Amino acid sequence: MIRIDSEPARKFLSDEEWNTARNIVKDSSEQLDKRTGKGTEWLGWQSILEEPNDALLENMESIGSEIHKNGDVLIVCGIGGSYLGARAVIEALTPEFRDRGPEIIYAGHHISGRYLKRLMAYLDRPRADGSPKQVYLNVISKSGTTMETAIAFRLLRKWMHDRYGDEAVSRIFCTTSREGGALNKIIQAYGYRKFILPDDVGGRFSVLTPVGLLPIAASGIDVKRLYYGAVDSRRKLQEDRANLHEYLTTRFALYRKGYAIDLIASFEPALVSMGGWLQQLYGESEGKNGQGLFPAVAQYSTDLHSIGQMVQDGKRNIIETFLHVKNAEPTVSLTAESRDYDGLNYLSGKTMEEVNEKAFQGTVQAHSEGGVPIFIANIDELSAESIGHAIYYFELGTAIFVYTLGENPFDQPGVEAYKKAMYRLLGKRD
Repeated sequence: MIRIDSEPARKFLSDEEWNTARNIVKDSSEQLDKRTGKGTEWLGWQSILEEPNDALLENMESIGSEIHKNGDVLIVCGIGGSYLGARAVIEALTPEFRDRGPEIIYAGHHISGRYLKRLMAYLDRPRADGSPKQVYLNVISKSGTTMETAIAFRLLRKWMHDRYGDEAVSRIFCTTSREGGALNKIIQAYGYRKFILPDDVGGRFSVLTPVGLLPIAASGIDVKRLYYGAVDSRRKLQEDRANLHEYLTTRFALYRKGYAIDLIASFEPALVSMGGWLQQLYGESEGKNGQGLFPAVAQYSTDLHSIGQMVQDGKRNIIETFLHVKNAEPTVSLTAESRDYDGLNYLSGKTMEEVNEKAFQGTVQAHSEGGVPIFIANIDELSAESIGHAIYYFELGTAIFVYTLGENPFDQPGVEAYKKAMYRLLGKRD
């Protein structure tokens, strides 16, 4: 489960400011439920949870198991929602230093030739026993023409065919729209295995489709538990949205008051990529017509030694959203030393999790006293079910919040501006 504690932020608002915002949030929530708001043709991220497709989940598990068992490397080739959701889940739920399962490497998320050259050189290097790496490639693109992903896929596809010959076809997986688009033409020409991104699901809401499920399954995560965590979250939020509405009301009232930045922070490194997923979910959904909170991401306590001064004493236009694990797994305990050179004996008997928790609590207290409204998103534990809960909670919250702005939560017209300018400079003809 996930619950957001809004009380540390609520104190920065008057009752009148909060109550006015509450009425707008209530109306926006009804817009979503009654499908009277903008972009209702993009609500597939809800409908896929109404009637779970167990056959699809089993297929994802089967192919994921194949890659997990046989692969040394899985390249996930995509940009934006085509990889951020999968990366968030994988990094939240798998060990940082793995000795089983494929290494997950991301490509097609920028246009660095240096990176791609070094990636292919790395793939060429044999394993420790001298045998060649076993590589799989999963490309995700609705159109197949997004330049970052299309370039990387062209180069990596050639590498795969040069390495494996005809066998490359069985090692390349494509997730795209049902029909149309350049990637479907490539699939038809080569016979790659294809998975469908539903037409009514946008990229940043697609983590619980094959876009995210295939690489997540390949990393060894139980995608059924993840998916049904989201199903359970949807059911509970249909019955009771009090906690979600309190969060959205407080956040919206602060936005109306002039706050401009939402800093998404965590003291758990495994959740930093979850912050990256939220950054896109919030940024692409809210940022229209001069509106929205700018989403930034911080990893604490690391970034307390870089931007901490700005958060504590800088311009008071920042709200802070902490992703916090309530039941962290105990790991390393500290012991006393006979000569207390570093002065740490007072921590003897404490676990690293206890120290980290106090650092979190101290930061919340200091930033709040420094004038920063704080939200604490309490996630029960780092498990597939809890992450599934969080995914749907934030998806639903984003849709409702953007309706409070009077905007469409599901389009991203501004993304096309840089593409048009780039294509023109490169000499592409329409």
